Amino acid sequence: MAHVVFGVWDGVVHDHRGLAPGAGAVLPGLQGFDEFDEGNRIRAFFGDRGFFVFDPDVHLIDALWRYMDKAAEQSCGKCTPCRMGTQLVSEALDAIRRGQPSALSLDDIASLAEQMATTSLCGLGQTCANSLLAALNHFRDVIEAQSGEGAAPKQFGMTYMTAPCIEACPSKINVPRYIDYIRDGKPAHSLGVILQKYPMAATCGRVCVRFCEMACRRKLVDEAVGIKTLKRYVADQQQGRHALEFTKDLIAKKLGPDMRVAVVGAGPAGISCAYHLLLHGYHVDILEAMAVAGGMAAIGIPSYRLPKDVLRAETGIITALGGRMLYGQALGRDFSIDDLCGRGYKAVFLALGCQQGSLLGVTDEDPDMPGYISGIAFLLKVHDHVAGLQTHELAGDVVVVGGGNVAMDCARSALRMGAATVHLVYRRTRDDMPADHEEIEAAEKEGIVFHFLTNPARIVAEDGHVAGVELVEMKQGEADARGRRNVKPVAGSEHVLPCTTVIAAIGQQVRKGALTTDDGVEFDRWSCVQADGSLMTSRRGVFAGGDCASGPSTLIHAMSAGLKAARAIDDWVRLGRVRFAPRPRMRQLLNQHEMLAADTPEFPVRNEYRVHHPELDPEVRKLMFEEVEQTISDAAAYHEAKRCLRCYRVYSVITEQPIPEGAA
Repeated sequence: MAHVVFGVWDGVVHDHRGLAPGAGAVLPGLQGFDEFDEGNRIRAFFGDRGFFVFDPDVHLIDALWRYMDKAAEQSCGKCTPCRMGTQLVSEALDAIRRGQPSALSLDDIASLAEQMATTSLCGLGQTCANSLLAALNHFRDVIEAQSGEGAAPKQFGMTYMTAPCIEACPSKINVPRYIDYIRDGKPAHSLGVILQKYPMAATCGRVCVRFCEMACRRKLVDEAVGIKTLKRYVADQQQGRHALEFTKDLIAKKLGPDMRVAVVGAGPAGISCAYHLLLHGYHVDILEAMAVAGGMAAIGIPSYRLPKDVLRAETGIITALGGRMLYGQALGRDFSIDDLCGRGYKAVFLALGCQQGSLLGVTDEDPDMPGYISGIAFLLKVHDHVAGLQTHELAGDVVVVGGGNVAMDCARSALRMGAATVHLVYRRTRDDMPADHEEIEAAEKEGIVFHFLTNPARIVAEDGHVAGVELVEMKQGEADARGRRNVKPVAGSEHVLPCTTVIAAIGQQVRKGALTTDDGVEFDRWSCVQADGSLMTSRRGVFAGGDCASGPSTLIHAMSAGLKAARAIDDWVRLGRVRFAPRPRMRQLLNQHEMLAADTPEFPVRNEYRVHHPELDPEVRKLMFEEVEQTISDAAAYHEAKRCLRCYRVYSVITEQPIPEGAA
């Protein structure tokens, strides 16, 4: 248990100096600060809201210098208080810690720190001196005593800069940085920041669910910054240039011919993993069951949201980097994991996805009945229809059951396929729907009829064909442990909604038969491939990520898993083990304790509402599969980029031993 010797957090002073070792306060909720990595004790922690010292022998000046030096390094230089203040303070602390005369007194340092906090123009400058000010105001005696002791002893640790939007993003994209480049008129540099994490920027800029915007502090003033909109802007603005132009500086020298890795599945997780392995110099083969790359992004997201030429251009980076795409190769049908190991691959990454729909589980449900289809199967038919591979049209009324983005895609596509009316049935309220709120609004504008707090109970058939759905009304009950209110049927509320087609869009799972017990890969109780923290499965050298390991999730989660797997595979192949990752460990501390402040910015911010995509008229677009949203203009992108508050925060940890280097 980490005992606080002294420190300040959120203005509360903790001073337990002079007590016996281990007798300092154990603060409620401050867990996990004993060790940073195994056997490596945390001695002190510094952040934007204050600091904690757990070891009385920590050299406070050296620790504060580390923190301010990172701030000076990351300052954008656009305002004098931050640009000059961080540099001057860092140099002064550096001189003091080395036992040399400083050009600034402690009072001078405090004055500069106050100026930075009150007059800087972004979150980094406004918060980076908070720990320093807290130490000077409440523990100056420690600083004065140490300043007279000569050079500071060597200390270990790491310093980490992040922002709420970065932490919310599964791929940890440096959002403020790519927005900065847009504001500076450098969209190519902006795209380069994104491509460091994943290759599908234009795709993500169209269909990402925007965890970053949910965490954006700007929405506490007016509206969140249009981060996804800006991502799409830079990707589309640079679409005439090949992605190789942006990745050439990242590409390592090609490894030997035996350094081969197999990736099973060409969905977002597989593409991302292969991309990063190719950048590391590996020889990568992707084995894909379908005839196209992209997985659910290719067959599950309609063209009115994601044009297929955009997706093809981005998945094409794999062959451009020297990888091989082997189509029509299905795991469990055309090859096994044993086969891959026998072909000499050093590692295997399973990125199978979840491409088999789930049943509703209602009375008289028959998946083979004409007029009944799963959401995944329906979207595959839509894909083939739009691609001209096989004509498929609808007539009459359609009922879609579900509340996620797949359900929204099914409903909006059914309308475009000729349905007279499309009804969407969801067992909870509109606010409970997991679908992107913009997708819900778009469906409403196009005329989709929503039935909330309604659940299917029975499939009605006539002459062996779907003729309707018996629905039952639901009512809300008490909230569960997650704060979500349970729902239960209302007795006597059963009624039949006539229809000719029922689309079950309530869930997905790994295709049956893809993996068997002979493969040596275990499943968890949710029928997902079981993988550890490094994404290694129960079979050594075989990794898994994306939907097949996590269950149905988002495109950005899948690409994040691909990046994580590539780093783990690189460690495994080169070292025979997966290294400790210091940056994720720091993120764990931040997230576990909700360190990133979510309060409204203290400095004045003028209300400026966000830019929105130009859109096709709802009455026109519902008749075709042309892309609904259009790219914003250069002027609109500049305006939106200026709304970013650059909510960077710096965090630093002092440890007993050096922190092992590892993946980011």
